[in-house]
Amino acid sequence: MIEGGLYLVATPIGNARDITLRALDVLREADILIAEDTRVLRKLMEIHGVALNGRRLWSYHDHSKPADAARIADLAGQGNAVAYCSDAGTPLVADPGFGLVLAARERNVPVTTVPGPSSVTTALALSGLATDRFLFAGFVPRSGQARTGFLAELQDVAATVVVFETAKRVQKLLDDLAESWGGTRRAALCRELTKKFEEVRTGPLSALADQNRDDPARGEIVLVVERGEKASLSEADVKRMLVDLMPDLSVRDAVDCVAKDADWPRKLVYRLALNLERDADETTSPDRT
Repeated sequence: MIEGGLYLVATPIGNARDITLRALDVLREADILIAEDTRVLRKLMEIHGVALNGRRLWSYHDHSKPADAARIADLAGQGNAVAYCSDAGTPLVADPGFGLVLAARERNVPVTTVPGPSSVTTALALSGLATDRFLFAGFVPRSGQARTGFLAELQDVAATVVVFETAKRVQKLLDDLAESWGGTRRAALCRELTKKFEEVRTGPLSALADQNRDDPARGEIVLVVERGEKASLSEADVKRMLVDLMPDLSVRDAVDCVAKDADWPRKLVYRLALNLERDADETTSPDRT
């Protein structure tokens, strides 16, 4: 029998058989069941033969109030095993649940996760792009300054970027990325993951944009884009940056600024700064001969 506390239960992102055995155990034994959409959880439980047996089944979603989270956390704190499921995937990963966890932590209620499917890691595995370092950025803002700033911030991130987008808006996203990030940058458009019509389209952003224009992707989409690469600065560039800053800043502050902006090791920048300082002293020293 599971103990009291809050359980964050990952559910399938498409194929119902991807649920874990432990998740089914928790759904069977929990005292209280919480769902982003109670209809979705009911259907999943019916598929796997998990009976509700008169247990309480409540909803908790993006529009729930803090009082709802407090009430659920209080019940978990009273010794009840409370299982929370978002509609698909892992709770809190672009899904509701943060308020529940926060309320539980504030009350010292035990919180644990029942790990399982995630469209983010699934898309990464299928993309053929580097997975040693990645950034999940969620949904792309629709328009305006928020969208412009979002794309600019991610452009040179030294990590594979993963975003969610709808089928209706993915063409605009591909066009915008090809224009601002470069059409040759590789990407993977993953749709309907683990479902019957699962498809992964890979290639340069410009090619994916053209392909999607001719054959629009349908369903739920995860877009994975290869990491950005800042143009590396030469030693001469770094020296010029130091020369500009050192008259107004201490050597230490100038080195910190340049090392960060140039993405150079601080030790190397400091060595260049000392050399520049020495050369300046030698230039201004009076002739002793």
